[in-house]
Amino acid sequence: MDIRKEFLKFFENKGHKIVPSSPLVPDDASLLFTNAGMVQFKPIFTGEIPAPNPPRATSSQLCLRAGGKHNDLENVGYTARHHTLFEMLGNFSFGDYFKEDAIKFAWEFITEVVKLPKEKLWITIHDSDDEAGEIWKKYVPAEKIIKMGDKDNFWQMGDTGPCGPCSEIHFDQGEENFNSEEDYLGGEGDRFLEIWNLVFMQYNRDEKGELHPLPKPSIDTGMGLERIVAIKEGVFSNYDSSIFKPLLNKIVNITNKPYSTDENGASHRVIADHIRATTFLLAQGVNFDREGRGYVLRRILRRAVRHGYLLGMRKPFMYEIVDTLVDEMGENYPYLIEKKDIVKENIKLEEERFFATIDKGMAIFEEELKNTKGDLFSGEVAFKLYDTYGFPLDLTQDMLRSVNKNVDLNMFQELMHEQKTRAKAAWKGSGDSANANVKTLLEKFGENKFVGYENTTHKSQILALLDENFNEIETLDGNGWVMLKETPLYAESGGQIGDKGTIAGYEVVDTKKFSGINLSNVKNANLKIGDIVEIIVDNSRREIAKHHSATHLLHSACRIVLGEHISQAGSLVEADKLRFDVSHPKAITEEELQRIENIVNEMIANAIPGITEELPIEEAKKKGAMALFGEKYGDIVRVVSFEDASVEFCGGTHVNNTAEIGSFYITKEGGVSAGVRRIEAVAGISAYKHAKNHIEEIKSLKAELKTQDINKAIEKLKSEIKKQKDEIKKLKSSSVKELNKIQKDGVVYIIDRVDNADLKELVDNEKNKAEKVFIFLIGEENGKVKMACGAKNVDIKAGNFIKEIAPIVNGGGGGRPDFAQAGGKDTSKIDEALKVAKEKI
Repeated sequence: MDIRKEFLKFFENKGHKIVPSSPLVPDDASLLFTNAGMVQFKPIFTGEIPAPNPPRATSSQLCLRAGGKHNDLENVGYTARHHTLFEMLGNFSFGDYFKEDAIKFAWEFITEVVKLPKEKLWITIHDSDDEAGEIWKKYVPAEKIIKMGDKDNFWQMGDTGPCGPCSEIHFDQGEENFNSEEDYLGGEGDRFLEIWNLVFMQYNRDEKGELHPLPKPSIDTGMGLERIVAIKEGVFSNYDSSIFKPLLNKIVNITNKPYSTDENGASHRVIADHIRATTFLLAQGVNFDREGRGYVLRRILRRAVRHGYLLGMRKPFMYEIVDTLVDEMGENYPYLIEKKDIVKENIKLEEERFFATIDKGMAIFEEELKNTKGDLFSGEVAFKLYDTYGFPLDLTQDMLRSVNKNVDLNMFQELMHEQKTRAKAAWKGSGDSANANVKTLLEKFGENKFVGYENTTHKSQILALLDENFNEIETLDGNGWVMLKETPLYAESGGQIGDKGTIAGYEVVDTKKFSGINLSNVKNANLKIGDIVEIIVDNSRREIAKHHSATHLLHSACRIVLGEHISQAGSLVEADKLRFDVSHPKAITEEELQRIENIVNEMIANAIPGITEELPIEEAKKKGAMALFGEKYGDIVRVVSFEDASVEFCGGTHVNNTAEIGSFYITKEGGVSAGVRRIEAVAGISAYKHAKNHIEEIKSLKAELKTQDINKAIEKLKSEIKKQKDEIKKLKSSSVKELNKIQKDGVVYIIDRVDNADLKELVDNEKNKAEKVFIFLIGEENGKVKMACGAKNVDIKAGNFIKEIAPIVNGGGGGRPDFAQAGGKDTSKIDEALKVAKEKI
């Protein structure tokens, strides 16, 4: 039985629209990851945007809980039901049906579709919710309906906002299987397993904490797919279900270590869970990084790698499990199939990074553990493991779990604070839409129409005005926001910046989109609602279009040169330049960049017509249109094509023909984070200026060198510089005094001061002159202390000797037993260091 499909089909038949799982990275500045099915509907529940039609939805939502308020990471592998990544089945009502139908639907699905035995089902309700209690009595005996308090059966989105009582459905797994002191309804044991939570969103909590009834109560439910599958299959752990069995079998095959369902199998379970989270995050465009979501991703993978280490793995292995995961979940999430190869490559590279340091880190950990007398493990060592060896803090905490010890967090945090190398994590998502009070505008007018694809001037009516704080006003005298009935001004979207221009002659400094409405920001304006005004788009718009079309060609060229795994990871399109981020695991070579640049310019030279179409989304996909993961697309989408060279979903402005772009130059390439490269480039007028500047520089250089052949002139200069260096070297050598030598027991000892000389060369020369020799030279050069030491067929080790002398001159260094070098800052102590060196011989 495919419970996911049955659930969605069931609620579709009940009038719900099936909504795809939204990205794990939510468009919400307050959340690290999507952690519940309701996240994508939050603007509807909060009233920011109106309810859709129909006002019912259902989804199977991928959720991730590995950071922030909802963090299950430390429990994963040690319990039967905690996961970082899981799927939440849900049905939602936006002011439509309420408790009666929500309870009826849930009972019908559980008992008639999934066919769970009714006698094993228990219900909890909020102790104030008699209404829900009476409804439930139609389905279960009163003695199986248990009232509980706010902690268990009251849900709220935040300290303020929509909230309400909830009702949970629990499955009794049997007293014969679970009979600890915690195995009661509401306890921490596993006997009564919560499988479905029905939230009755009926209140709004204000700043004072008071509850006010909502005019249109709503429903938000969530049921864990992994739990319901395990119950249906008659197993007591999610990991024993068909969802995880293939992964665990693959791990056994790779590690050659048998799996145990008891605590000894924790490492297998951690790896099985974490490969799911790692693969989905990478496939959805999150990359390994030192901060933010990328750092959480790194923590998850490295925790899994460490558990592989415990199973005897000493080389990358996680990437080998990806194929099995894709085989299991690729049908429901096709992008896993498309991204499989690049995901595996990124995982393997990250594993290699960690395996390069894990041995040293583990040795340091074990040594400190031996020295730990009490319950607290050194915060300094934990920080060193984190900062130097890449061990996330919670990985060290996880390692300490088995010996019942904790990290000295105060010291760790103090060191972290002192270091200050990490900037605050910058979560994706703008809070702009939360600031804009646009719900009433949407209800009054709907979304306004963009007419700028064809026109850069237009006359339109002002529908609404808002002040700088987004409050509606009748007239605007100064700075604020304008909503036009139709607008040629493009709102910032898809990496393309918002248009500037004028409205009725007043300056427009930016245009943004808030919940589907285009609003233009004006300065020093005098406008009123109802005015018919002329809108003129700034001429720079044409250059923006050139750069935007160039990004499409660049994307296509990258896929040709670097491979089909390439996908867009971000972009910025401005009037004078473009920036394009691509998912690629390694630096792009100069040769590859040149090929990419050549291909783009060939496309421009071929004068390919640009075609824009509005197509049903499925038809667009069949046409091969590329979509950005995580972007929201409607049933009808805009497709921008340049014949077969590039076909993409895009709402931006573009040229009518690639020839209009003029030319294209890549100006810079570099890494943004692990697995993401950034290409910066110019097109149009900016490309002309770029080329012109280079031509002028070459002219200037030719004039300076008094030549028409720059390469020949450079070779001549290099030859002259080499001659001069050789002469300087000879002069230095000839000016060096005769070195002070002492012979003792058949060994030549040379301990001397030599300033402004190549000490290494002198040491090498003297080593070649004698069978047994020890040399230590020290001197001053450019205000600093330089030292060199050499040994040949003697007992003294050069590296050890120089390490003892270097501190005298406030320096340091080292090297091999036969040769070592060091430096120092205190030139006044050179003679003292020389004296100590002589005394040691």
